[in-house]
Amino acid sequence: MFGDPVGIEMSEFLLKQSRGKLLFIAATMIVIIALIDWRVEPNASFDFLYLFPILIVASSLERWQVALLAGMCAFLAESLGPFPWEPSAGIGRDLFMLAAFLGTGLYALETAKNRRLMSDRVRAAEAEAVLRGDAAQELNALIESVPAAILTVDSKGNILLANQAAHSLLGFWPRTLPGESIKDFLPPLARIHPTEEASLSFRTAMRGNGRRRDGQVFLADIWFSTFETSVGPKLVAMFVDSSEEFRDNVESSLRHLLVASRLAGGALLHEIRNGCGAISVVHKHLSRNYELARNEQFCALGHLVQGLEKIASLELQQIAGVEELANVNLRSVFDELRIVAELSLRESGVLLCWDLPKVLPRVLADRDKLLQVLVNLTKNSQRAMQEQVRKILTITAALEDGRVVVRVRDTGNGIPHPERLFKPFQPGAEDTGLGLYLSRAFVRTFKGDLWYEPEPIGCCFALGLIPVAEEKDEGGAVKTNG
Repeated sequence: MFGDPVGIEMSEFLLKQSRGKLLFIAATMIVIIALIDWRVEPNASFDFLYLFPILIVASSLERWQVALLAGMCAFLAESLGPFPWEPSAGIGRDLFMLAAFLGTGLYALETAKNRRLMSDRVRAAEAEAVLRGDAAQELNALIESVPAAILTVDSKGNILLANQAAHSLLGFWPRTLPGESIKDFLPPLARIHPTEEASLSFRTAMRGNGRRRDGQVFLADIWFSTFETSVGPKLVAMFVDSSEEFRDNVESSLRHLLVASRLAGGALLHEIRNGCGAISVVHKHLSRNYELARNEQFCALGHLVQGLEKIASLELQQIAGVEELANVNLRSVFDELRIVAELSLRESGVLLCWDLPKVLPRVLADRDKLLQVLVNLTKNSQRAMQEQVRKILTITAALEDGRVVVRVRDTGNGIPHPERLFKPFQPGAEDTGLGLYLSRAFVRTFKGDLWYEPEPIGCCFALGLIPVAEEKDEGGAVKTNG
């Protein structure tokens, strides 16, 4: 009954009705059937009509209730039927009716339960499909809005999906990149072959050269991973154009190299000038000897020393006018120092302690040079504490006498000859012995200073910086003045 379209529609109709309404309809039908069976005289039975109320109401009953209803209908059919009850025929007839009514009721009950379960699953699947569609739309909107280029590549190296940033970065019109080979645009990724073995999957980052559609080369930072799908392994990659950052880093490194070279050259010329001064004094004293004064080689030596002294007397110009200073957030510089030096200090067993006020004024400085100075001081302290049992490096900052003073203290061996500090080419110093000399020269280029403060244990270097005053304009906004 419930297998054909009419039965299905009827089943859906009954499932939508309330329990009370179905009980009322079934009871009414049973009463009508019983009256017909009781009042109609023809020698015919209307027992089969009890199947209809059982089919109608069984979907809203429990199993025991269905069994009770089937027994009641069988009793009514036997009591009101036209045939007299005899054991030989009545028992078999009653069992047959009871089995028919009970089977029909249980069938209707289970069919209704399955229909409800199917309806619930269909609704859940529809809701899940809607949620998946919404999630897919949100994910697609997120991928399209990300400024980084994102690609999905199959095991053959062909691009399957690409967001708008990938089309723009590689020089393609929208939705024209799928189907292209990845090796033509990101050769480093072409060497990564997605594999079906999960143990050989990749999740890493790399840097390499990329190529746009017009042949222009750019530097790409790439993050990628491989994963397995039902149609085979795939690779998803996210990459950005780092060419501008690379150019800035190269130019900045070159600029810092030139500044350091000028400072190192100045230190070298200073030492040469001192040596030439001493040679000149000796030469002048020996020239009083008449025989030596007339010796051509001795005179040539004097001219050579004088020429060398003139070359060495060329003073290195101040670089403060060359470098553009800025208002630097000192706390952010300390955060960068943590990133650069904290791991190395931890691996060396050095405890890094910070004693900073809640509010630090901005200072006038060159951000990169200031960070280099602080890194150099921490590296010196790290080397000084290599053989110590107690390794503590403390960095403090405070406003003193109109300056922001940053102190770097350690528990190392101390400085045996403080008078030799900040002098270039010291015997026994690391590398060329220019670290502290260049550090102080850097600080002085932005009108600060670097000095040594004696400590009972270890050593302390103090860095004095000029704070930048904050003022409010007429609109209430904060502006800074050096």
